[in-house]
Amino acid sequence: MYAILDIETTGGQYNEEGITEIAIYKFDGHEIVDQFISLVNPEIPIQPFVVKLTGINNAMLRSAPKFFEVAKRIIEITQDCIIVAHNASFDYRILRTEFRRLGYDFECKTLCTVELAKVLMPEQPSYSLGKLVRALGIPMADRHRASGDALATVKLFKMLLEKDVEKTIVKELVQSEVVKGIAPKLLDIVDQLPSRTGVYYIHREDGSIIYIGKSKNIKKRVNQHFTGTTNKCKKIQLEVFAVTFDETGSELIALLKESQEIKVNQPVYNRSQRKSIFQWALYDEIDENGYINLKLQKADGRKKEITSFTTFQEGKNALYRISAAYQLCQKLNGIYDTKTHCFQYTIKECDGACIGNVAPEVYNLRVQEFIDKNLFDNKTIVLTDRGRTINERSAVLIENGIYKGYAFYDLNYQIRNIEILRNILVHMPSNRDTRTIIQSQIRRSKSLKLLYF
Repeated sequence: MYAILDIETTGGQYNEEGITEIAIYKFDGHEIVDQFISLVNPEIPIQPFVVKLTGINNAMLRSAPKFFEVAKRIIEITQDCIIVAHNASFDYRILRTEFRRLGYDFECKTLCTVELAKVLMPEQPSYSLGKLVRALGIPMADRHRASGDALATVKLFKMLLEKDVEKTIVKELVQSEVVKGIAPKLLDIVDQLPSRTGVYYIHREDGSIIYIGKSKNIKKRVNQHFTGTTNKCKKIQLEVFAVTFDETGSELIALLKESQEIKVNQPVYNRSQRKSIFQWALYDEIDENGYINLKLQKADGRKKEITSFTTFQEGKNALYRISAAYQLCQKLNGIYDTKTHCFQYTIKECDGACIGNVAPEVYNLRVQEFIDKNLFDNKTIVLTDRGRTINERSAVLIENGIYKGYAFYDLNYQIRNIEILRNILVHMPSNRDTRTIIQSQIRRSKSLKLLYF
């Protein structure tokens, strides 16, 4: 749990400042679960330049509670939380100073969104809160007021959590849970999970990730791990301490996140998914009669593939669907390849036995239509889909045929400017797996919309 806060002060000499306003949003990594916002009477005058900056003046604070009157509520809302702030060293110092004046030693772990942003968004020209949220398209109201700045920091932190592919922030949060005592029971863990689409992370007690998965129903899928009888399920049941999750709304983004984060974090029980899981690929070549022949065979990195599949049977079924959809030959020819020691299945023109006599140029146009639809070489496309809430959408960017990453954006904010999309993007590498995942979802998903630039 995180306590995301912002503090406005009187200004003045170091360690002599007083708090004029405080806002704290308790954030579970996905949504705000509690909040506290209050003006505070500092009992000392406010510096004129601060009045001009914040709009808070001495008259406004005469009837406001003094710090000792709100101290208990601050302790309650920040208990067992990691404090998050933009320039956290300042806010944490001010808070500790005020508590020290009351004879209370206030201590919490802290995270600074300035430092996190410098690591996770190194391309930004400025890390001041105002300029940063403006560059990222984060809506902001009441600038230089505690509630407005704290709420903007919540939205920024949510974006930083998404960009943290290595899950450094979440691992640290799980480690902080250890001091509370023994791990919760498996049933308690499942009860706290959503029945929505996303990626889930199974942690050991030290915070390390032992398994990453994706599901349209996170709660149901994790419950299957906890009730399963396979060797892998039994090991997970013995070692699990906590389960964290990232909702995506979009199945495409869940698939892309799962694929990349398994490669980055190398979970011990995702051994088979650390490398490419798409071992069969579809290629095209022209035969001796001038027809473009679609061929399914073991993936060969030296050749340009159209798309790929996890299993041979999946690829064979896809060939049947392709032949029907594009009026290609319905007969699949199986040829044993002595080099790969497996069967290569092809679709080819078969002299009228299936669909009548068709000239190569006519037949090849049908094959090329399929190829063009599946390859996005040199195309710039934004794939939009549902987001994590009803007020949000998701976007996947393909630029000049290369997958660049994904982002979430507010419904009121139209993604028509590639530069703005680049700023909020969670950057991801492009590889065989990401290309195949995107191709597959374009074919299957009814909610995906494609915007061409």
